[in-house]
Amino acid sequence: MSLQARPLRLSTAQADFEQCFQERLHWSGETDAAIEQRVAEILADVQRRGDAAVLEYTARFDGVQGKTLKDLELTQAELKAAFDGLPAAQREALQAAAHRVRSYHEAQKRASGESWSYRDADGSLLGQKVTPLDRVGIYVPGGKAAYPSSVLMNAIPAHVAGVGEIIMVVPTPRGERNPLVLAAAYVAGVTRAFTIGGAQAVAALAYGTATVPGVDKITGPGNAYVASAKKHVFGQVGIDMIAGPSEILVLADGSTPADWVAMDLFSQAEHDELAQSVLLCPDVAYIEAVQHEIDRLLPQMPRAEIIAKSLTGRGALIHTRSMEEACAISNRIAPEHLEISSRDPHQWEPLLRHAGAIFLGAYTSESLGDYCAGPNHVLPTSGTARFSSPLGVYDFQKRSSLIEVSETGAQALGQIASVLAHGEGLQAHARAAEMRLKDTKR
Repeated sequence: MSLQARPLRLSTAQADFEQCFQERLHWSGETDAAIEQRVAEILADVQRRGDAAVLEYTARFDGVQGKTLKDLELTQAELKAAFDGLPAAQREALQAAAHRVRSYHEAQKRASGESWSYRDADGSLLGQKVTPLDRVGIYVPGGKAAYPSSVLMNAIPAHVAGVGEIIMVVPTPRGERNPLVLAAAYVAGVTRAFTIGGAQAVAALAYGTATVPGVDKITGPGNAYVASAKKHVFGQVGIDMIAGPSEILVLADGSTPADWVAMDLFSQAEHDELAQSVLLCPDVAYIEAVQHEIDRLLPQMPRAEIIAKSLTGRGALIHTRSMEEACAISNRIAPEHLEISSRDPHQWEPLLRHAGAIFLGAYTSESLGDYCAGPNHVLPTSGTARFSSPLGVYDFQKRSSLIEVSETGAQALGQIASVLAHGEGLQAHARAAEMRLKDTKR
């Protein structure tokens, strides 16, 4: 029996659309209780035993042995050797992608990442001081696939922001080191890199060990154990987000070749069985054409089994009454990746409020954003694009308010603060302000 991918077929005109739509969208981000318990134990053990615990778990889960944790650190010479050993085409592609990612994030920093201040009429200075984090940790997945692009997307904005040290952790199951990942770390300016992963790597970054330096923030995706660990250590360190399965939503008016759209749906489905690929289109004949291309192209894909499970279990081809309705449904979904596959994507873009990244036009495949367009591919998932943003320079900076009150300004502000502080019953606050008033007796 041949492998088949059968995304759920829905129409907004059907009576039970809302129920079927919600059931297909649903994904529980709740981690299994057993995972939560195991992660808590690993974190506590690493916090208590440091290097020894990390070594033990890395040997158990990844099959990677080391007498000391220093044995699992990748030197700068090894990173450079990995880069030098790549085929010329891979070296050039990696450098070109890094250049575009760096250019985009440098523009982002110029637009919103600088300190500023002004003086008011009384001569008081008010402003904001923007400073980079001292040290960050980036987690690079290394299980079902290798992700050199994740190295670029996490390390480069941190570097552009001015972060002093960038510590990379990447699992290497059975000791298999991916040269592209190592080379990407070299190109992106990673300071130190360790071949460790899982909850123990998150714990090492959060708490610090004798070998792995503790960081101020941890970014980058991972499996359920990594997501749970990041949630546990939040507060001790900052984190970027708790990422769910990857998602793509395609708004199509029927003008793009159907095989292009089918492959775009595959591009997220191949990540894992829980990834979600959805097509919204007002042309039922076009939806049929896309399904035909799914059937034709699936046997050609090396990850066909994963794609089939993803599309059948979580995918959907939805017939809408109009493109306007498709846009409204898209806003409800708030997808990670949103493609507007239309003759005139700029007609529909103003109607779209919630998405991690918006890809405009038939030639803008989501995969270009994953690798080399420039904007970051670390994006909010599971509807969190309603209130969250892509990873960027701003995630590696912090802002301190600047306040310098002049003697004249203290006279006006002191009166206001005094009244409000007394109203809150905080007399020391009020007195501190009053002592600076000129007519106050000492």
